[in-house]
Amino acid sequence: MAAAQQQQQKEGGARRTREEVPAVGRVAIIGGGISGLAAAKQLAAHDPVVFEATPHIGGVWKHCAYRSTRLQTPRPDYEFSDMAWPNRDDPSFPTHVEIVDYLEDYADRFGLWRYIALRSKVVGVKFLGGPSAGFTELWSGSGEPLQGKPMWELAVSSTDDPDSDDVQLYKFEFVVMCTGKYGDVARMPVFPPGKGPEVFKGKVMHSLDYCKLNEQETVELMRGKKVVVVGYKKSAIDLALECAEANQGEGGQPCTMLVRTLHWVVPSYSIWGLPFFLFYSTRFSQLFYERPNQGIFRSLLCRLMTPLKAGVSKFIESYLSWKLPLSRYGLRPDHPFVEDYASCQMAILPDGFFDMADRDLIRFRRSAGGWCFSENGVVLDDGTHVDADLVFLATGFEGKDKLRSVLPEPFRGLVVNKSSMMPLYRGTIHPLIPNMAFVGYVESVSNLHTSELKCRWLAGLLGGRFALPAVEDMGEARQQQDGDDAADDAVLPPALHLHLQHPRQRRHVRRPRLPRPPQVQLPRRALRPPTTTRTTRKSSQSWPSILPVHRIKIPLIQSYKMI
Repeated sequence: MAAAQQQQQKEGGARRTREEVPAVGRVAIIGGGISGLAAAKQLAAHDPVVFEATPHIGGVWKHCAYRSTRLQTPRPDYEFSDMAWPNRDDPSFPTHVEIVDYLEDYADRFGLWRYIALRSKVVGVKFLGGPSAGFTELWSGSGEPLQGKPMWELAVSSTDDPDSDDVQLYKFEFVVMCTGKYGDVARMPVFPPGKGPEVFKGKVMHSLDYCKLNEQETVELMRGKKVVVVGYKKSAIDLALECAEANQGEGGQPCTMLVRTLHWVVPSYSIWGLPFFLFYSTRFSQLFYERPNQGIFRSLLCRLMTPLKAGVSKFIESYLSWKLPLSRYGLRPDHPFVEDYASCQMAILPDGFFDMADRDLIRFRRSAGGWCFSENGVVLDDGTHVDADLVFLATGFEGKDKLRSVLPEPFRGLVVNKSSMMPLYRGTIHPLIPNMAFVGYVESVSNLHTSELKCRWLAGLLGGRFALPAVEDMGEARQQQDGDDAADDAVLPPALHLHLQHPRQRRHVRRPRLPRPPQVQLPRRALRPPTTTRTTRKSSQSWPSILPVHRIKIPLIQSYKMI
């Protein structure tokens, strides 16, 4: 019956979203992407309001995806803990269309549409505590954020009429920011005077604008033109492949990728015939990394594992160097593979990428020292000139600028610390920004699982299952977690990836279920069957006790499979 109702809603487009927003509410969620849906599901007891600026949910998967964009992980590594993919055994990576369908099905199953206000853009946030709110008054002074009084005022405009200046004001006790790091604000390179896009006679377009074109428009835009793609991450790689496909045949022109920083790329999730998760996503591989507040014994184990960690990285590098023509095209990085994997800089290659390079439809140019525009193309740091009619800037996004544009002073300057990371306690809240949480701003191997985990932690906080420590203690804990030498990348520190992942995200190894052997009397000295397993003790987690504890069965020798 439930499935039939969902199908009827899909066919008739009768998904009923929130029609009225109360003037004073408890929880507001800004953003209707993956993090926003996870927050709505976990905070449903507080009747949240999800403000989504566009007519659709899905976030970047709906609004910032190329026609060839696919997920970079297997389906089981990118699903909510309470709803599996309908075809989760399909080995192919899902397209962005499949991901949006999955998210809409998730909203259907758990009735999340009634919390979502579409075409509602939050243009401003005001703190109601006033400028006199002291240090001890933050988080209501007791570690309990919900005290029955509004703390934030949101200014919301309707995107149905872009020319309208009508703004509605709503007050909430708690606000969850889920606007994400990608999309909306493009990261643009800075050039010296007279060397920027203004001197170029061709067309310059950021990948954010390219996403807004349909398939026919993209082909017409690139067909027969000399295209330069600036960048070498996932969006740049996908864009270069689409350009090469559009320029096949008579009259086609090669696409040139302008590469500044090299990163490791992977053709598939199989390394020398072994599943990729065996190397970095098992319980044993957690010993490669240190974790906060670890004891002396674990510190010693981590040091002893250093040679093995380096060996695993070399093992994967040997496969990639054999499988892919990295050295031939000058694309083999000098740094270890594990650095890109731990900092989420690794990219999965789309099918046929290097085949296009072998056909001279994709070319590569290194420019480690920078580049600039000329009238007819771009000039590299060594003086080499590359002709171009069209230049794509796949240079990423300024996600934190979106937060700065919404947050009021003095909170605006607290979003990013000196290491360019968001200084968040438990990766979710800022000790000095009261009654506000940030979900989806810390990357990991699977951002969906990380966002869901943080929302579950947040639900425990708002539900009163535990209280926050003092503001000073939260700040000290955050500094201890990041360390004084935190990386400059705005991602979860590599040492914390496996430690802070959702239990479903840690790809443990276990033996397949076997039929129970018949009850027969064995000789006294008979060997035990090889299906013997042992159960680990509960791992000591720094998260509150509200999170589920999983007992993991580790096989001794026999065959393995993912769960």
